[in-house]
Amino acid sequence: VPIFELDNLKAAQAIRDREVDVLINLNGHFGRSRSQLFGLRPAPVQVNYLGFPGTFGAAYLDYIVADPTVIPDVARIHYVEKVVRLPHSYQANDSKRKVAEGVTRADAGLPEGRFVFCCMNNAYKIVPAVFDVWMRLLAQVPDSVLMLYSDVPEAQVNLRHEAGERGVNPERILFGAPWANERHLARLRLCDLFLDTWPYNAHTTGSDALWAGLPVVTCMGPGFPSRVGASLLRAVGLPELVTETFADYEALALRLATDRTALAELRRRLAVQLPSAPLYDTPRYTRHLEAAFRMMTERARLGLAPMAFDVPAAP
Repeated sequence: VPIFELDNLKAAQAIRDREVDVLINLNGHFGRSRSQLFGLRPAPVQVNYLGFPGTFGAAYLDYIVADPTVIPDVARIHYVEKVVRLPHSYQANDSKRKVAEGVTRADAGLPEGRFVFCCMNNAYKIVPAVFDVWMRLLAQVPDSVLMLYSDVPEAQVNLRHEAGERGVNPERILFGAPWANERHLARLRLCDLFLDTWPYNAHTTGSDALWAGLPVVTCMGPGFPSRVGASLLRAVGLPELVTETFADYEALALRLATDRTALAELRRRLAVQLPSAPLYDTPRYTRHLEAAFRMMTERARLGLAPMAFDVPAAP
């Protein structure tokens, strides 16, 4: 039922007329938010899911879908919503996505024979403290380059300028423009190591990289968006790539960039584990999410208030 052209009152009435049980907010404060619609309470259960990695801060959203990594027990107090945790990772993924064949480094504008660090997160996630780490890594790995994601000329000029200010040849900063998903995944596969951002980690870009077989080094912080990288890595069986300080993050990335045998073994393990990794077991993830929605609606039908709970892992 398209509601794009309906105002909030008419959209709320359409939801009530169809007796929708669970209304899911996929945008939060991002994009074309319809927050006022949720404020009209058109459904008995209203859920903050997937799009906004934090509390919405409004009592009219009953639940937030998370996992034990992104919202540990000690962090529940910071959420207006009741926290419902799925096993493994909260993030949904499609296990049938294809990686394009035949894409070369030349096609992607990457140099042959050089070590390629990359971060394909939106450039606005890059903060100076993390960029400092990246530039130190380039200085310590002389044959390396760093590919970032941007097709905005001003961003490219500024980032290269900042590299020069830190004593790194600006030409070692490369930029990847938006590509169709299959080719983008192939481009990720051509890189050597993905460096995560902080305090807002890679989300979709992180699961893209891992699906392409590219290891991700992350630094975990206290909040939901700074813990997504850890959630993804734990759900593919690579918890050793999760760090908690910039010093450890830099040291791990440097070790992998200078010990190519260890990095090759890591990539081999990732390739072996992908087919059975919970992060990409879409049918199992679906059972977990459906179980969460059933438990939410059962409480609502019994007239019980929303309650935090953990969904048990399905076989």
